[in-house]
Amino acid sequence: MKQLPLFGMFDQHDEKIINVASVTHRSPFRYPGGKTWLVPRIKTWLKSLDNKPVEFIESFAGGGIVGLTVAFEGLAQHVTLVELDKQVAAVWQTIIENGEGPWLADRIRFFDLTPENVDELLLKIDVPLRELAFQTIVKNRINRGGILAHGAGRIKYGENGRGIASRWYPETLRKRILDITHIREKLTFIHGDGLRVIRDYSTRPDVVFFVDPPYTASDKKPGSRLYEHSEIDHEALFDLLANVEGDFLMTYDNNRQIRKLARDHNFDLEVVAMKNTHHAKLSELLIGKNLTWLRFGR
Repeated sequence: MKQLPLFGMFDQHDEKIINVASVTHRSPFRYPGGKTWLVPRIKTWLKSLDNKPVEFIESFAGGGIVGLTVAFEGLAQHVTLVELDKQVAAVWQTIIENGEGPWLADRIRFFDLTPENVDELLLKIDVPLRELAFQTIVKNRINRGGILAHGAGRIKYGENGRGIASRWYPETLRKRILDITHIREKLTFIHGDGLRVIRDYSTRPDVVFFVDPPYTASDKKPGSRLYEHSEIDHEALFDLLANVEGDFLMTYDNNRQIRKLARDHNFDLEVVAMKNTHHAKLSELLIGKNLTWLRFGR
């Protein structure tokens, strides 16, 4: 195969669409903008590196599917998940930091998911952290698209008329949470700003970063309705990544503003095909220092 130049190949397009049903689902979340479709490419990227990373950092973790896969499959010595959202953070703090995954798993297993019980649960305020984690999982499972941002609507009819229960699989969720509990020593969770964490680790060549920020750089700003914390300084993020010693892989929606930022920072870029939750074929951008591994994998 002829090797393509590393920069300037903005017209290259990876048409291979990953079948997400073939990817092991590790996260208890059904997360808007989740990267299950990217998992096989993440594994190819990490295996292409000269050395196994000492630290893998998912700096906008959300549902954490990428970092969890890396930890479960031993693709890095250690994994750090970073998330700013208080609700999402409560889940990871409960499971990873506090070791209360078994409590959360049982809370899910024995909860009778009815509209009345959900209303009673979600009306409670100032609850303990682990109860907030449970509220978050319930909300994530009953809201359309798994959206947790303020104003998100609930599933109305769902699959086969099951309504809010159409995405409620308590035994599956219980198993995923207990599986994460079993490997929690390989994981660290940071409730904080992903940019700050990138900056803190920027001088270490043995650290790699997966960066999946809210997609708010374009005029349409699709990420603004999906997340409570959607606004970030995209140019500052690119500046940070231009100076990290380790490798990184970043994803973005395919738009002119991001292409320009990538060009201005001399990053390598590829357009990759994917399908959204409605099975519509879309394209996203992969951005990194060197994406030769992606081109050779075609």
